[in-house]
Amino acid sequence: MKISHVIAFVGFSMLISCSPKEQPKPNFLFIFTDDQTNESIRALNNSEVETPNIDKLVEGGVTFTHCFNQGSWSGAVCVASRSMLITGQTVFKVTENKAYLSNFGLEGVKTEKITEVPLWGEVLSQNGYETFCTGKWHNTPYALLKGFDKGKAVGGGFYETFDKNGSKEPGYGRSSPDSEWKPWDKAFTGHWTPKVNDIVNNSDGEKVMGEAYSVNQHTSELYADKAVEYLENDAKNSDNPFFMFVAFNAPHDPRQSPKEFVDKYPLSSIKVPENYLDEHPFDQGEKETLRDEILMPFPRTKEGVQLHRSEYYAMITHLDQQMGRILAALEKSGKAENTYIIFSSDHGLALGQHGLMGKQNQYDHSVRMPLIIKGPGLEKGKKVSNKVYLQSIFATTCDLASIKTPETVEFKSLNGLLQGSGPGGEDLIFGTYKAFQRMIRSDEYKLIIYPEVKKIQLFDLINDPKEMNNLAGKEEYENVKKEMMQQLLLKQKELGDYLVLDPVEDYDI
Repeated sequence: MKISHVIAFVGFSMLISCSPKEQPKPNFLFIFTDDQTNESIRALNNSEVETPNIDKLVEGGVTFTHCFNQGSWSGAVCVASRSMLITGQTVFKVTENKAYLSNFGLEGVKTEKITEVPLWGEVLSQNGYETFCTGKWHNTPYALLKGFDKGKAVGGGFYETFDKNGSKEPGYGRSSPDSEWKPWDKAFTGHWTPKVNDIVNNSDGEKVMGEAYSVNQHTSELYADKAVEYLENDAKNSDNPFFMFVAFNAPHDPRQSPKEFVDKYPLSSIKVPENYLDEHPFDQGEKETLRDEILMPFPRTKEGVQLHRSEYYAMITHLDQQMGRILAALEKSGKAENTYIIFSSDHGLALGQHGLMGKQNQYDHSVRMPLIIKGPGLEKGKKVSNKVYLQSIFATTCDLASIKTPETVEFKSLNGLLQGSGPGGEDLIFGTYKAFQRMIRSDEYKLIIYPEVKKIQLFDLINDPKEMNNLAGKEEYENVKKEMMQQLLLKQKELGDYLVLDPVEDYDI
């Protein structure tokens, strides 16, 4: 062989051996809780609650400190939040159910069905991902089968409790610990006896929902078991990237957890929120009929708030422990280094603030939730204060996986903020609840309109982050109020919200 040929052969071999290998697509572990306010993580803002595993995510990842849900057409705010999440579509676009649109005051407005757009899991599956779901789904079975290859112990929206006589919801109407209700008593069912489904194959080999079955195990422990099983078996032994959707029912009521967790939070140690009220100043919408609000009698009491917050914290610490099991299994699987862990919740919760218990309002404690992303190449312990929507996670994972985001997705990617490569987030946050509430929020101010009762609120978020001092009636804030109203009207038009609002001066404080 001539020397020139040898040199050419060696050079070609070196070129092949030095060519960069195609990077494998990253895995995604999405951990989703229910009703968990942004004010419930020790490492961020709450020294009362124990959240060691969530704290580790904060220390090792990027935390979005101002993450929001856009609103709901239903008292079950979690349904709307999750529908927006899996479609990437905004609140008025995500459904054409006439009853929902009627709730918005928008009869006859055409939007798209959830089944007619690409779904989050579906897009990842079409791009080589194995998709797995366990826990609370709260969307249609059709959407579940469309988005996931595998599903174990897929749970319901929430689990009702029964007393020993078979009466429903013994945990309602409590303002003191003197009742027979005990969060650790499995006889009250609820989280202790969930009914779930698996994704199975029928006789034709098609994916279908299997028959529902009951399990005598707390929901948080059950879902963690299924996630750990998936990591120890399917994920560990597969060359394909995975997308895991692990959704806890906790800390949604009924607030049940083992006694050892409840004992961590004696009532005397629980702080009453600074913005506690025994009654909301006016009916914010369905005040005395919303199931969230009748968990405690009217008027509220400080002891009652301590009781419910104690049980809430116990559930969070219990689910945090179960999260730790999942994260340990991820490490053991050998897949952790190439996995993005995304932790969030569908919305927040009032739990005694502003005289409210639920999430059907526009205060930050209810429209704002935690969002933490930890993974390869991301800065550890980073805090991002830009305003973002929870539902941007769909587009963000597409970017992280180098997958084209479907054109139907309206919530924009957070990848630039994650990587520190540019601006991002929202200039303004819009909020809605049925036809009862509309909200617009900047970094400095929040305006809330209550069309049904003709009430208006304006808060200075810099100096009054707990939203305790309504400035809407103060003359020196008249221009701010009008400017925020104009921004609200523009955002309504942008999002397709055709609910007509009266002029700003027609509302009372």
